[in-house]
Amino acid sequence: MSKYLLRRLGTSLLTIFGIVVVVFFIVRVLPGDAAAVRAGPYANQELIDRIADKYGLNDPIHVQFADYVGGVVKGDLGVSIKTSQGVTGELLDRLPASLELAVYSVIVATMVGVALGVLAAAKQGTLIDRLARIFAVVGSAMALFWLGLLLTFFFAFQWGWFPGPVDRLAVGSEDPNTYTGFYTIDGFLSGRPETSWEAFRYLALPVITLSFVLAAPILKMVRSAMIEALDSDFVRTAKAVGVPWRQTLFVDGFRNALIPVTTTIGIVFGFMLGGNILVEFLFSWPGIGRYAFDAITTRDLEALQGFVVFVGVMYVFLNMAIDIAYALIDPRIRLGSGTTK
Repeated sequence: MSKYLLRRLGTSLLTIFGIVVVVFFIVRVLPGDAAAVRAGPYANQELIDRIADKYGLNDPIHVQFADYVGGVVKGDLGVSIKTSQGVTGELLDRLPASLELAVYSVIVATMVGVALGVLAAAKQGTLIDRLARIFAVVGSAMALFWLGLLLTFFFAFQWGWFPGPVDRLAVGSEDPNTYTGFYTIDGFLSGRPETSWEAFRYLALPVITLSFVLAAPILKMVRSAMIEALDSDFVRTAKAVGVPWRQTLFVDGFRNALIPVTTTIGIVFGFMLGGNILVEFLFSWPGIGRYAFDAITTRDLEALQGFVVFVGVMYVFLNMAIDIAYALIDPRIRLGSGTTK
C-alpha cells in the first residue's frame, strides 16, 4: 500500500508539473504586453517599463519560468492584475463558496442519479426504465446556462419561490462566524439558524441547475453497471438458491457497481470545482468560478493562470483519492495494477 501511495504521489507531482509548464507557456505566447495590461490603458512607456522590471517581465523566459515554478512550490500563484492582491489568497477566500455549491450539487445529483439508475436497472425494459433514460438524455443535452436562466425567471422572478441571483445571502445580511466556510452549517454553529435557512434558499436554484445536469452521467453509469452486475454468474446463482431479490439487488448488484460509479462521481465533483464558471456568474455566486470569469473578462492573465493551476492541482489529488478509494470499496483490486484477484 505504501509503495503504491508513493508511486501514485510521484505520478501526481509529475502531472502537476506538466500543468504548470503548459499554463505558463500558453500565457506567455498570448498576444499583448503583460506590463502594459498591468499599467492600465493610460500609462506612459516609463511606467510600463518600471512595471516590467518589477515583475521580472524583461527577464529571459527560463528565468521567468524558474521564478514561477519556485513560487508555485511555495504556494504563490502570482499577483492579480485587477486587484493587486495575491491570487492564492483570493482563491482560498472564494474556495468555501465553490465547495459548498459543489458538495450540495453532487449530493443531490448522486441521490437522484443512483436512485433512478438502480430503479431503471431493476425494471429494465419497462416504462420506468424508458423514462429514466429520457431523463438522462435530456440532462446530458441540457445547457447549464439556459437551464439556470429558466429556473431563475420562473422560480425567482415570476413566482418568487426562491430569491434572485444576488450572493450567498441577501443584501444587508450579516455573514455567520466562519467555522467550516459553509454558510448553511456556520449559521447553526453561530447560533443563527435563520442564516442557515437563508443560505439554503440562495443555494437552491444553483444546486437544482447543476444537479439536474450532473445526475445524467451518474444515472447512465449506475444503470449500465447494475445491469452488468445483475447479469453476472454469481447473481444468477444467488437468485437460483433463493437469495431474496432485494438483497441480490442492493447488496450483491450495487456493491459490484460501486467502482465505476465512484469514478463517475469523482469526475463530476472534479468538474464542479472548476467547470461551473457560467453557473457562478449567472447566480452571482462568489466562488472561484466567478473569479475565473472576472479574470477572463478583464484580461487578468495572472489570476486566470493561477486559477487553472489551482484547479488542476485539486483535480489531480482528487483522482488520486478516487484510486485509493477503489481499494477500500473492493479489496480484490490490486493497487497499481487495476486488476482483480
